[in-house]
Amino acid sequence: MCAKILCIEDDADIVELVRLILEQGGFTVVGLMEPERACELALAERPDLILLDLMMPGMDGWEVYRRLKADPRLMQIPVVVLTAKAQSIDRALGLHIAKVDDYITKPFAPDELLGRIRSVLGQRQSGAGALDGGEIASTSR
Repeated sequence: MCAKILCIEDDADIVELVRLILEQGGFTVVGLMEPERACELALAERPDLILLDLMMPGMDGWEVYRRLKADPRLMQIPVVVLTAKAQSIDRALGLHIAKVDDYITKPFAPDELLGRIRSVLGQRQSGAGALDGGEIASTSR
């Protein structure tokens, strides 16, 4: 079974890079650059994991995270932050205060991204049963 990943990121080049890396790793990926639309898609498609940029125009990543975790239908989906905010205080806030599932800083190595995604999904699978099936179409936008 192929895990579904939703990448919410405002930089089209990063969306495409993530899509290429993760699809080569066997994942199905959809990337969206509009946070509002991404929240709607998350509800409709229920991805297995969400990759979330923090610094986006309009609705920032923390607001997207709050909306996702406030919805009982989405609150169990793991969220991995993918951000340029590399300060240790930002990482600590994300991991220990907001309780994101992982925090990856840009730039990142392809192997690091794949390994961390697999780790989070593996932890969820072993702790919460099998991930649900189904697929969402691969797209870069």
